Amino acid sequence: MQGRSLRVVVCGTTFGQFYLAALPALRPAFELVGILSRGSAQSAACAERAGVPLFTDPAQLRGRVDVACVVVRSGVTGGAGSDLARELLALGIHVLQEQPVHHDDVAGCVQAARRHGVVYLLGDLYVHLPPVRRFVAAARGLLARRPARQVDARCAIQVAFPLVHILGEALGTIRPWGLTAAPEPSGPSRVLTGHLGDTPLTAIVHHEIDPDDPDNHLPLLQQISISTDAGRLCLTDTHGPLTWAPRLHIPDPVKTAFDFDDEAASFLAEPSLVQLDPSPPSYREILTRWWPAAIGADLLTLRDQIFAGRGSPASEQYHLTLCRLWQEATTELGYPALRPAQTHRPLPATELIAAAAAAATDPR
Repeated sequence: MQGRSLRVVVCGTTFGQFYLAALPALRPAFELVGILSRGSAQSAACAERAGVPLFTDPAQLRGRVDVACVVVRSGVTGGAGSDLARELLALGIHVLQEQPVHHDDVAGCVQAARRHGVVYLLGDLYVHLPPVRRFVAAARGLLARRPARQVDARCAIQVAFPLVHILGEALGTIRPWGLTAAPEPSGPSRVLTGHLGDTPLTAIVHHEIDPDDPDNHLPLLQQISISTDAGRLCLTDTHGPLTWAPRLHIPDPVKTAFDFDDEAASFLAEPSLVQLDPSPPSYREILTRWWPAAIGADLLTLRDQIFAGRGSPASEQYHLTLCRLWQEATTELGYPALRPAQTHRPLPATELIAAAAAAATDPR
């Protein structure tokens, strides 16, 4: 089996379309051989575009498929994805399941994979995105030189698990943790305070969902700021940019004699804010290139584990820990408020650029 193409079926055609977009770039390591769904018109259209058959019963996949990408909502978010994953594992099919997934479901899938001699992997594209990878690398470099004094984070409730995952990668540890939600606010966000390891944490979570369109209307994905006594490293948004802001410190020669030429004040000549990565591309490029490539990274990890003959116990335990932390955080927050029938009205950046430029002409 070593080295041959792995036959893949994608289960689900909403977010699953990003998995379908990821697979062509992974040939010949992977070969898309079908789509598994309940048979909706959307799924039939996706199968036709991809030129593969549409399956409606997992039993049809026995002996025809090596890998199944389960991109169906899991039980913790009101879907049957975890049940489907266990069924596929029992058929001897390796499974990559898209997050978020309940801790107990992940544990059950890991056990089922071992029982049937296959591999189960929890997927999370966010940690593979270029700005996130750079943030994690920069954070590890920073924390090797200075301890973290505070972490401030923001996210929408729909992407709280990736936030936890990114924090775990950046900080290197999340144990022990403790989180407490502030009293119910009047606005759309909830506040969590506590710690991850020895690092104090404040997280602001946008806690509203449109039940008619739950994957949209997020005011942001993830934003993270790590503060040290040297400065602040900030992932402004999941897709960048990544910035470093040295901490403002006024040395004695400036305080006493307003002397900026003294050697002790030389660091003040450095920029007050440095962008550490390229400016983010358009959302079109992010959705058509970055996200599929990030999904591809998980698929290649799964392939490595398949050819190694087993899943990674360390990775499995780490994902279980992340799931436990995510569940405790969301339990502490409670159920999100429902805000149905939202609409989207794009606002071109040019309008804000013009508004900001007007300030330059104001002499006050």
